[in-house]
Amino acid sequence: MDQNPSCSKADRKTIEKNRRNQMKSLYSQLSSLLPHQNSREVVSLPDQLGEATNYIKSLQIDLEKMNQKKDRLTGLGNCSSSTMGELKLPHVEIHVSGSAVEVALITGLDCQFMFSEIIRMFHEEGAEVINASFSIQDDTIFHTIHSKLEETSAPEDEASKISEMLKKFVYSSVN
Repeated sequence: MDQNPSCSKADRKTIEKNRRNQMKSLYSQLSSLLPHQNSREVVSLPDQLGEATNYIKSLQIDLEKMNQKKDRLTGLGNCSSSTMGELKLPHVEIHVSGSAVEVALITGLDCQFMFSEIIRMFHEEGAEVINASFSIQDDTIFHTIHSKLEETSAPEDEASKISEMLKKFVYSSVN
């Protein structure tokens, strides 16, 4: 039998008091992480836990949406072809005049990576990019690139080579 029953009872009270204080501290920490309304109304503990649960769930949904958007914008998502009226996207037009090359590229939001890839291709082929721009209308992006080829004896051959590379890249990215 216990020699001092009051000591054991006091120990249990102290342990329980410490547990309650620890839980109170943890609830306070959790509450400090939640967005607060400006009301001075005291919110019950179950309501605080419910708010925390809902807030965490909304953060998870937001994170998933942002990850999907990031994938679309960086080209990691499918670069699926879409239609704009009768035009199947992406669409590329290349105009050559001597050593000048103009590229007009129309893509959806999920194919934005093509712009930087085409610029990279021009640089790799030794072409100087004079001007590059894009504009966004709804879910369609219009890219324009003006470049000048190196001075060669046959600029038409060089332009034809770049033109074929660009078309192959753009249309193979759709599949």
